[in-house]
Amino acid sequence: MNDIDELKRFVEIHAKAQNIPASEYRAILAAVSHDEDDVPGSWVRAWSDAAERLEQQGRLLKACQYYNMARFPYVNGPGRQAALDRCVTVFDRWRRERGGIEPLEVDLPGGRLRCWTAGLTATQPRPILLVTGGIVSIKEQWAPVLARARRLGVAGVVTEMPGVGENTLPYDADSWRMFPQVLDALAQRIPVDSVYTVALSFSGHMALRAAAHDPRIKGVITAGAPISDFFTDTEWQRRQVPRVTRDTLAHMAGTRPQDIASRIVDWALAKDELAGLDVPVAYMASTRDEIIPPGDAALVREHVRHLSMITNDDVHGSPHHVVETRLWILLTLLRMSGRRGAQRALLGGLWRLMRARSRSKGSFRAAEGVGA
Repeated sequence: MNDIDELKRFVEIHAKAQNIPASEYRAILAAVSHDEDDVPGSWVRAWSDAAERLEQQGRLLKACQYYNMARFPYVNGPGRQAALDRCVTVFDRWRRERGGIEPLEVDLPGGRLRCWTAGLTATQPRPILLVTGGIVSIKEQWAPVLARARRLGVAGVVTEMPGVGENTLPYDADSWRMFPQVLDALAQRIPVDSVYTVALSFSGHMALRAAAHDPRIKGVITAGAPISDFFTDTEWQRRQVPRVTRDTLAHMAGTRPQDIASRIVDWALAKDELAGLDVPVAYMASTRDEIIPPGDAALVREHVRHLSMITNDDVHGSPHHVVETRLWILLTLLRMSGRRGAQRALLGGLWRLMRARSRSKGSFRAAEGVGA
């Protein structure tokens, strides 16, 4: 079972990312007293009960978000599996009702992954935005961004890291190959020669390595991605990294939490890999990151040639900068893809305004905790 107090501390950013008001998620967390599988007072039951009420009211996207929280941080029993299944089913209902979002399944030698897509057409090809979350966020959490893909002038694909959600691929040293394999699958349907990745947290590590090998990837946008020290500094892992992060990584990698350090020790990106990146990279770092060592951002800053980096006085994922981060991602995508005009100017103005406000107020407040 998970440490319930830790789960409560590390859930804020995922609630904020889905626009769940603090008053709502705090009320649910107050009803949680343990992490036994789907019994009264449990994490799964509290979130699932709230999700079912929303589903009955026809508030499907909101219900999907709550089912997502019920299966957080990963499926470790029937209750969380049921919550994940309901999450996917309810999202499928929502996207069918609104239109414009389609599923895509990719069968690979190591397993199968599913994607949600928008705007994939051979007659009017657009640059492709490929979005992946981190080790505890499923594709349904990020898929609503597909509704805005057309306005950004891109086609959209949202999927998951290996071992997350419906992705049955193993999480290992070769997981970066998932990105080229997804692009190969897309290339059977549409032209694929201009791809930009928004790869958050641990998927950013995969995307950077993939960009070094696949010329179709024209830019990488990431936040809080492990680079080198996270994988090699076992003392940092033991002393600093939260249990939920270690347990989740072990679950994805199919090993025991006590063995995860030795499993990942040779996954680090080398300096020459970073220096060899010939595409623009945008990296958001958090100075109080409790998961990613400060040396990782320093390596990116020192060795990536085409780098745009912003730093927040915050913890992992910058939960006190959620809206600001969204604007930064959108603005960076427009810059990387060469789009100009009123949309880019507006986003740029909004981002600079929010950035100035953060700095004037002092951006960091005592964090209630975030996950990976």
